[in-house]
Amino acid sequence: MKRQIRILGIDDAPFTFHEKYSTVIGVVMRGGEYLECVLRSQVTIDGTEATTICKQMIQSSRHRRQLKVVMLDGVCLGGFNVVDIKELSESTALPVMTITRDKPDFKKIQRALQNNFEDWKDRWTIVRRGKMYEITTQHNPIYIKYTGLSLEEAKEIITISTIRGVIPEPIRVAHLIASGITRGESYGKA
Repeated sequence: MKRQIRILGIDDAPFTFHEKYSTVIGVVMRGGEYLECVLRSQVTIDGTEATTICKQMIQSSRHRRQLKVVMLDGVCLGGFNVVDIKELSESTALPVMTITRDKPDFKKIQRALQNNFEDWKDRWTIVRRGKMYEITTQHNPIYIKYTGLSLEEAKEIITISTIRGVIPEPIRVAHLIASGITRGESYGKA
């Protein structure tokens, strides 16, 4: 696989539940080394349109034809606005990966969905879809789900796009930009 593979990393900005929307930032990078483009959109906090918003970001980017994979920081944007990675992959003809630093607590997630959403079963089905894999890194493990590529390809893309630490640069940079524009200065870990 080429080291300069074009990757779109997507993350949401920090928000409070008093807000209606959360900013979503996408960055197109060549591997983990060169930032080519920044994309911006927004999702409704705890809404249901995150998959559509991600699809629109991809389709409207002038880099669309060069993109080889999409990375999301987790499966949700703006609280529990769940991204259906299978639908996103099929509708864009691109592989999609979710990456999280910490292993999700699925019992806690299910309780939160049950307690807060009438359509919790639909959201829960999307959250649970696909197998989660623990990927060993030089530091701590990360947890991924993917569609449209093999586990070996997913690992190779993670290796190519991770400069230091455990989080691939496209997600890390999207997180820094999203946090910076919302809070005035970036902070926290992707």
